[in-house]
Amino acid sequence: MATKIDLKKELKELYSATKKPKLVEVPKQKIISIDGQGDPNTSDSFRQAMETLFPVAFTMKFLSKKELERDYVVMVSECLWWAENMNDFTLGNKDDWLWRSFIVQPDFITQGIFDTAIGQVRKKKDPPALDKLQFTTINEGLSAQIMHIGPYSEEAPSIKKLHQYIHDNGYTFDGLKEKHHEIYLSDMRRIAPEKLRTIIRQPVS
Repeated sequence: MATKIDLKKELKELYSATKKPKLVEVPKQKIISIDGQGDPNTSDSFRQAMETLFPVAFTMKFLSKKELERDYVVMVSECLWWAENMNDFTLGNKDDWLWRSFIVQPDFITQGIFDTAIGQVRKKKDPPALDKLQFTTINEGLSAQIMHIGPYSEEAPSIKKLHQYIHDNGYTFDGLKEKHHEIYLSDMRRIAPEKLRTIIRQPVS
């Protein structure tokens, strides 16, 4: 029988946080990802990314269980956010926001598993963003993170607290190479906005 792993538990320090900022060391991680631009609240491309990532992620899980005899819990969605002109990001000009939506994968997942999953999903559903999906890596290294509880639209005080912690401890970030990162621990379709749990992470140098 396949042993089931849960990366949120194995990487507990990275997928749990409090309202008090702290530093974490993030290792290189395999991800499936889609890049796009626009307001996540109104953008068709952001919705299509979500409709593509999870079917492929679950297909990869089932393939891993069948072919590798290694089972795991599909991870939560995460997103990097930035803008060509960081003033647009700071001022909330969301139509100009750039994003990379992704789901972290276990280290044992291969390009072959990904390619097979793409083929199977294409035959069954063929979501519109499938050709944009990539199997790649993310390598953030030293980062600061904080837990935000509440609506996404009310993250500003948590972000300000995180940034102040970074500067107070002698670190910096540019917002482009070191991108704003959000980890969505709650399913917004099932959880009231005031109870949403989001880890906000900022890589530093």
